[in-house]
Amino acid sequence: MTDIKHILLFSQSIAREAGALMVSELRKQGGPTKHYKFEGTELVTEADIKVDKLICDAIRRNFPGHFILAEESAPDLADLSQLQEPLWILDPIDGTVNYAHDHAQSAVSIAYVEAGQIQCGVVFNPFTDEMFYACAGQGAFLNGLPISVAQKTGIRRALFATGFPYEKSDMAPLVKRLGVMLSNCADLRRLGSAALDICWVAMGRLDIYYENLSIWDFAAAQLIAKEAGARYGHFQPVPEGVSPVFHNKNILVSNPVLFDQALVLLQQADRS
Repeated sequence: MTDIKHILLFSQSIAREAGALMVSELRKQGGPTKHYKFEGTELVTEADIKVDKLICDAIRRNFPGHFILAEESAPDLADLSQLQEPLWILDPIDGTVNYAHDHAQSAVSIAYVEAGQIQCGVVFNPFTDEMFYACAGQGAFLNGLPISVAQKTGIRRALFATGFPYEKSDMAPLVKRLGVMLSNCADLRRLGSAALDICWVAMGRLDIYYENLSIWDFAAAQLIAKEAGARYGHFQPVPEGVSPVFHNKNILVSNPVLFDQALVLLQQADRS
């Protein structure tokens, strides 16, 4: 196995470089150029492309035999659980809509995978200077300090977060889920960065998170949450033959006690 400490230090260093580029692109006159992809539904900025290239170029220089799965430049690797070569999964800017509107809730997300398991994850928000990170079996940290999930046991006091897709054609089941959760939890936060939402569960700012995502949104944060004591899973069955590590539908993250309570509510919504 590759030296995970080296992987972590590299990931943190390049995440900080990427974060500095995010900030400088946003602050330049006129801000980053924006356009839409996927039939005009998903916003992407010039900064997304530049940050993606910065990280990918650094990985290729330092780890020339490794594979890369990146949102903007290489989003086409399939069957990740069967890939034996080392793999990097990255989102150059998670929370692009926030970023483009000068909201401070966006982050660089970098995950390192070996033999179908996430071994290292880094999520860095340059606007708050918060670096979340974890290596498998070694705990989770925020700026060098250990973090752990909140210890709430009653869902009525729980603060939950979720998100919604760019494509709005099938919103009815999502609205049902939202209604059930709002009726049974303390309140909702809609923050706009899945990676940071999951990290916020990991360190107790949020209690529950659920959503359908893309792999680069959650790969690094998944490990951080697990290492912080969260239960990470899915509120509907994972298809046969699909690794739960990489399955991107019906994701649910919370502390172990609230997980089953949230799962019951979300399944109830799907049956109604």
